[in-house]
Amino acid sequence: MAGITGMGTTFNLPNFVGELFNVSPEDTPFLSAIGGLTGGVAVNSTVFTWSSYDLRDAEDDRQRLEGADAPTAEGRVRAAGSNVLEIHQEQVAVSYTKQAATNQFSNVDGDPFIGGGNAVTDELGWQLQQEFKQIARDVEKSFITGTYALPADNSTARSTRGLLEAIETNEVDLSDEVLTAEDVLDLMQEVWENGGIQESETRTLLVNATLKRKLTALFITGKSYQEQTRNVGGVNLQVIETDFGRTNIMLNRYVPADTIIVASLEDCAPAFLEIPGKGHFFAEPLAKTGASEKVQVYGEIGLRYGNERKHGKIVNAAASSGS
Repeated sequence: MAGITGMGTTFNLPNFVGELFNVSPEDTPFLSAIGGLTGGVAVNSTVFTWSSYDLRDAEDDRQRLEGADAPTAEGRVRAAGSNVLEIHQEQVAVSYTKQAATNQFSNVDGDPFIGGGNAVTDELGWQLQQEFKQIARDVEKSFITGTYALPADNSTARSTRGLLEAIETNEVDLSDEVLTAEDVLDLMQEVWENGGIQESETRTLLVNATLKRKLTALFITGKSYQEQTRNVGGVNLQVIETDFGRTNIMLNRYVPADTIIVASLEDCAPAFLEIPGKGHFFAEPLAKTGASEKVQVYGEIGLRYGNERKHGKIVNAAASSGS
């Protein structure tokens, strides 16, 4: 099946009798777990920033003498992080005839009509629902694989930095070697030593299908662990036992097939630009220009990922020899 470009009419959006099934995946687990299209934080600029700080290493020899002068003053330097909002704008247009002809059906390959009803009686509303789902999938992919772009003028669109691009400190390149449990634990240790994955509820591995099966074999089947689950932000996640505590596994179709992301989800949130009088991610009718209803969906969103040292990634991993 294909989509259409332009206005929906009785010719390019025919009705069919019977139950309606969706054949496309709708899941957006990362976006849903960190707030969705209705949660997150509001900002008032297309570029948004945050800051982070660390503490000096703990020492066991900083004791002071009795009556000593005040020690040399010290302070901690803060570091800035930033990202940019990207614009998601779509339009749905449906002719008056299409909205009204809810009992006009098309048959399939010349087969006779079968008694039944139309599953879609509000074409405009149904198309808007699908558009919001499609935007959510676009945002989910951007938040994981998006490439940062902050253009100097309006000839190029803004693009938010995804989690994979944001991670610079804790990176392991396996160069097509087979993934092992030690690889995963070594990366988790590196992230932990840099202050990440401290919170049990949000300590998460994001992974695609092939490496998800590999993780199950390494941490559950191979160790005879009983499988457990946990709900994070309304998303049901599998949980494995590791040396760094119970860890969520988030199956995500937009993570590259050879990649694992170690994420501290508590540091992640969507950032939105609040449009005065409208909010964020809203639908509004467009100017009337003919015998149709035209509605646009609009929102500006970016990923706030916090301290990138609290996340990590394994890239170029193989699930098995020759894969």
